[in-house]
Amino acid sequence: MTRIWINVQPEGLYIRPAAVYVDPVKPVQRAIITHAHADHARPGHVTVYATPETLAIMACRFGNTFCEQPIAVNLGDTIDLPGNVDMRLSPAGHILGSAQVTLTYNNEVATISGDYKRAFDPTCRPFEVQKSDIFITEATFALPVFTHPSIEDELKRLLQSLKDFPGRCHLLGAYALGKCQRLMSVLRRMGYRETIYLHGAQVKLVELYEQFGIDLGHWRKVSDVEDKASLAGKLVIAPPSALADRWSRRLPYVMTCLASGWMQIRARAKQRRVELPLTISDHADWPQLVETIREVDPSQLWVTHGREDALVHHAKQKGIDAMALNLLGYDEDAD
Repeated sequence: MTRIWINVQPEGLYIRPAAVYVDPVKPVQRAIITHAHADHARPGHVTVYATPETLAIMACRFGNTFCEQPIAVNLGDTIDLPGNVDMRLSPAGHILGSAQVTLTYNNEVATISGDYKRAFDPTCRPFEVQKSDIFITEATFALPVFTHPSIEDELKRLLQSLKDFPGRCHLLGAYALGKCQRLMSVLRRMGYRETIYLHGAQVKLVELYEQFGIDLGHWRKVSDVEDKASLAGKLVIAPPSALADRWSRRLPYVMTCLASGWMQIRARAKQRRVELPLTISDHADWPQLVETIREVDPSQLWVTHGREDALVHHAKQKGIDAMALNLLGYDEDAD
């Protein structure tokens, strides 16, 4: 039944009776957006259903005309879509405003997870399991080798390095949306009270998170610091792309750090010339993916993007009807 009312089109995952797409990769008439990372949230749709936070982030990134009709749906709320489809958004635990999309049609329940994690993140509401007939999941880190340490343990390594190397500016690469704010928030909870310095590309979204009541402590733009030598021993957070460009050369005696789930792979850290790799991911690792599938207990599992084969194989071994959707257009490196 499901493959008749939910299927894959060139634009993305299509909910046929409601004539709506979920995280479409091309402009469409109606879109449901799970979260505001650019590989899932694109401008140009006519109508967009999303959480208020996701709509605010999209407006911040793309401008207020990113769509013609934004429709805010709070986490936990259920609304009626065309074609007798009920839609409920529930927390995905990925970034601020991230949501799972649970759809009910003809007494069949399908949940589209979007990107999600089960690990601690004080900047967004934690993932909530949705019992469903069909569970449509990501698979970014869907290999048994991926078992991520806690963010607190990894940040203890960063704080220890700041103590051990007080003359070095610690330049930490982190994506501007979600990862940067999570790092700042957890560091504050761990007692780090020093000013955190930010690359200019991080500032607008840090300010937006603060507008939603998330305390990130005292921070300052690097561009506002006249004497860059004074940043020795300080923590600077910048986009990963800035770690090796001209901008970083103005900083004193840099210790290059990078926060990503991919830092578990030593070859990737070496390739990026990262001195202090921190395995910190905003996606579920293998044990979390397996746990989530067990808790959702679906009769069907669809895998949207990432390492589909291993997760499909695991699900089939557990007696679940599973398949890979092989959706294109989602960036597995955006962690």
